[in-house]
Amino acid sequence: MIQINNVSKTYKGKKGTVTAVQNVSLTIEVGEIFGMIGYSGAGKSTLLRMLNGLESPTSGEVIINGQSISKCSSSQLRKARQKIGMIFQHFNLLWSRTVLENILFPLEIAKVPKKESIDRAKELIKLVGLEGRENAYPSELSGGQKQRVGIARALANNPDVLLCDEATSALDPETTDSILALLTNINKQLGITIILITHEMHVIQKICQRVAVMENGNVVEEGHVVDVFTRPKQAITKKFVTQIKGNDEGEVISQGDGKDNTYKLTFKNGQADQPHISEVVKHFDIEINILQGKIVQTAEGSYGTMKIQLVGDINNIKEAIAYLESKQVEVEVA
Repeated sequence: MIQINNVSKTYKGKKGTVTAVQNVSLTIEVGEIFGMIGYSGAGKSTLLRMLNGLESPTSGEVIINGQSISKCSSSQLRKARQKIGMIFQHFNLLWSRTVLENILFPLEIAKVPKKESIDRAKELIKLVGLEGRENAYPSELSGGQKQRVGIARALANNPDVLLCDEATSALDPETTDSILALLTNINKQLGITIILITHEMHVIQKICQRVAVMENGNVVEEGHVVDVFTRPKQAITKKFVTQIKGNDEGEVISQGDGKDNTYKLTFKNGQADQPHISEVVKHFDIEINILQGKIVQTAEGSYGTMKIQLVGDINNIKEAIAYLESKQVEVEVA
């Protein structure tokens, strides 16, 4: 488990004190894929770097598996970092080394025996899908292949935690999806905790279970991805959500007749795949006009939003709404 307790980070400059992170508290569970999203300057990279001791908090404490990273001695921190892997936006590979040699580098630093190191590196090359490229140099690799080397290198010492600092920002959409699929597979196969920072909601949607939204050094919203997507509270969160949902949450199919019988339905917890609308039509003497609708896929399953108009006797409409709510569909007047 990772605990971030009231962590703040300030820097002193010529123009005064700058606060990069302010009173952030988070708990990240073992084996979770946790996302931090925010625009440039939000403080997410600074917060991430405090998790492996590359930055020290001005106040507060970072605890990983019961060990206070922020209070470690230099020798304790070096040992702790062997269990905290990190991958970077621009790969940070050693250009004079081959794929195999790049992956061997952290094992050399940890003084792992040579044969054991080579066996481990070859195992990781297979895991990240780079078999046959062992002797290639970074200049001979695509962006996605370079990031796969970076991931393999970060996994070399069997870490418990993998930190991803804008790991897909330099990649095209198709390659981004392949890297996210790889990270998901690594999480499932190795049980490793992954903390991922990004400014792209698409990345959060694809693989994260929970997300923290950062703005001006603060965590302004935090929760399960589906909950944050369906009920964004802060303006910055709503702005990110529109990256996925669009401004109107879907194509407008009909404008309706302007009567006060229009409702917004939100389908979560697997309900987006159920035929609730057709069931309502079958069992209740009402008509349904679908005005808008969209289904979004996330790591925890699909969720959907739909705007509908219910036409018929008011009592039948009330019974239909009660039925939908009994099926865990959220219903509100639009």
